[in-house]
Amino acid sequence: MQSTPDRPSSAPDGRWRIVRTQDDLDRLGETESIFALSNGWVGWRGTLDEGDPCEMPGSYLNGFHERRALDYPEDGYAFPQLSDTLVSVPNATLVRLWVGGEPLDVRTGTLRSHEQVLDLRAGVVERVTEWTSPAGHGVRVRSTRLVSLPRRRVAALDWTVEPLDEAVELRICADLLANERVPERDDDPRAAATIHDPLVAEHHHADGTDGVLVHRTEHSDQRIAVAVAHRLSAPDEIATSTDVTEDRIRLTLTGTVAPGGRVRLTKYAAYEWVPVDGTDAEELADQVTAEADAARAAGFDSLLADQRAALDTAWQTADVVLDGDEELQQAIRFAMFHLIQAGRPDGALSIPAKGLTGNGYDGHVLWDTEQYVLPVLTYVAPGVARSALLWRYAHLPQARERAAELRLTGATFPWRTIGGEECSGYWPAGTAGLHVNADIADAVLRHAAATGDEEFRAGAGLELLVESARLWQGFGHFTDDGGFHVYGVTGPDEYAALVDDNAFTNLMARRNLRGAADAVERYPEAADRLGVDPSEVAAWRAAADAMVLPYDAKRGVHQQAAGFTTQPEWNFDDTGDDDYPLLLSFPYLELYRRQVVKQADLVLAMLRCPGEFTAEEKAANFAYYEARTVRDSSLSAAPQAVLAAELGHLDLAYDLFAESVLQDLLDIGDKTGDGLHLASLGGSWLALVQGFGGMRDDRELLSFDPRLPDRIDRLAFSLCWHGHRLLVTLTADEARYELPDAPADAAVELWHHGEQVRVVAGSPARRPMPTVPDFGDEPTAPPGRRPARRAAAD
Repeated sequence: MQSTPDRPSSAPDGRWRIVRTQDDLDRLGETESIFALSNGWVGWRGTLDEGDPCEMPGSYLNGFHERRALDYPEDGYAFPQLSDTLVSVPNATLVRLWVGGEPLDVRTGTLRSHEQVLDLRAGVVERVTEWTSPAGHGVRVRSTRLVSLPRRRVAALDWTVEPLDEAVELRICADLLANERVPERDDDPRAAATIHDPLVAEHHHADGTDGVLVHRTEHSDQRIAVAVAHRLSAPDEIATSTDVTEDRIRLTLTGTVAPGGRVRLTKYAAYEWVPVDGTDAEELADQVTAEADAARAAGFDSLLADQRAALDTAWQTADVVLDGDEELQQAIRFAMFHLIQAGRPDGALSIPAKGLTGNGYDGHVLWDTEQYVLPVLTYVAPGVARSALLWRYAHLPQARERAAELRLTGATFPWRTIGGEECSGYWPAGTAGLHVNADIADAVLRHAAATGDEEFRAGAGLELLVESARLWQGFGHFTDDGGFHVYGVTGPDEYAALVDDNAFTNLMARRNLRGAADAVERYPEAADRLGVDPSEVAAWRAAADAMVLPYDAKRGVHQQAAGFTTQPEWNFDDTGDDDYPLLLSFPYLELYRRQVVKQADLVLAMLRCPGEFTAEEKAANFAYYEARTVRDSSLSAAPQAVLAAELGHLDLAYDLFAESVLQDLLDIGDKTGDGLHLASLGGSWLALVQGFGGMRDDRELLSFDPRLPDRIDRLAFSLCWHGHRLLVTLTADEARYELPDAPADAAVELWHHGEQVRVVAGSPARRPMPTVPDFGDEPTAPPGRRPARRAAAD
């Protein structure tokens, strides 16, 4: 096996483990999200095995959802009428225990000890609990659960119970439970809708200790099958029985266990869903039954070994070494772990905003995927990024239909979706957020540049670029001054809506138009099949060249959108800490007309299109918008960190990075219980690699202009570039570039601080760290909105 940067030994290492104890039981929702396991297809939230207490149960399958009607007080043309909502599939994690007739419940009796561990290297959640019932009977419960990375359909739980002091009478119920009750959520717009009993039973069957359930949804026409296979190890006195209903399979074990004895139950589950008009119920049941049986035949130890091997391979590229701050070292590995398990390289699979860790945002895919997650996965797991882009391509027919419905050209991808149709009922922030189309094109261009994948570039990638370019060509227009304008859109900042010439949207549309034109000229035969002619390409280039970028000469800054800098300022002096996030305290009418920014917008434009701004323009823009950005979105801190680092504000950049990477581990926004913020986790990698590493890739070249804050002694990360792993190691004095796994004749061309560097296998390239630029004092944030300052490293 090839080496990774300073891999620790196999001994327990806090930098690779997330631990929760009985002291954390008051924040169950956070733990359930943080300890969620997934393989990009199956997702299990990190609930307790006994199922209670629980804040939000959740077992999910990628793309499996129910459809519900959207109600409007006043309907309108082209308003989406239906929305997709992620729903839980049958839960196979449940193992309920009664000790002397009393249920195991960590809130009752005496909890001697309790620990849950997320092992980032093994890819498992381990749990050890010692509990004494109210009647005085003590037991130790251990469990290990995994969602198999190599086996798409399979998840497993290994569970044991043993007496602590004396013989105990036990009753154990291992359940596969459908239509598990989900609690109602609050009225926060980021929470999910609640659909009770979303699954309609079609087939159920038990065979000995094993069984299978098949259900369908009523409105989205999807069929789900889940099979469980068990392996038991127990004293002879333990009796077993199985009962099955249309919504539950229950294996029950009863009997007395003496000191020194134990009951071990291993549960293997297999999941699959198909359209209702696809495989029939019994055939689907046979498929998952065979998969569960095969997992049991392999054995739990084999699943563990395969899981570790898969993660060892993934960590070769995904690992980031950050010396100088143990908390942030653990946090960036936590972030990368969840990005690794969020998607799959096989098929065309989406990556929702919460992954498969919770039902926040109804489980929808948003623009977050293309702008925060795929820029990471393109470099650490390019096959997964390709799969996510192929998912967009698979839904291109719906995007064309939506464009036609809106009287637009080309394709209009949805703001929020699971099944491919637009699910956002709030059109000023949804339908008007057309930049999602350019975000997808941007992800296509970066992926093609980083991988050199000609099949993708000439096929799905080209068609995505063409149809999105057609949208911009038809939506924008030329004015008498010769400028090409894009009016009536909403950019990334959701505290501004229906603006003209949003800088981010215009710049990304320009990149889209030029990228499509270049791709068409590179693949003329493929372009012919799409009906592209030279006049259309010429029109794209003309629009891109004339694209307007609004600028306020009086203030010396670019405008987030035309007229933004002349709007009334927000009254920060009369805004209290409890008023944030502002969207829960103020009407959008007030937010939309003032200079207050929810999340990085123009700053994100300077990150994605760095060549469009001079260093001095970036400094002026960053200072202006830093004073007006309140970071009411977890999407904001990371791009702000990158620009702060580029401009030499390294302490600010470090603190913004910390906010991004600790978003969920510290539940900074008080919403982690709904699921993890994958965009923030992905953004933390961008803050390190594009911020402190100074990596840029917008022109199909790989360049670095690194700088480290004092609190980082060493930063090491890897990138996949045209099939090679490039290892970058930064210290206070030196940047080192090497190809640790490449064959002898391999080489990579890159740029370091304006100098072209050729990195060849077996010969690391070393360059001095550049001088950190000095653009003056750190810009001022709105009162109380600067990120928390981190103490100096010990």
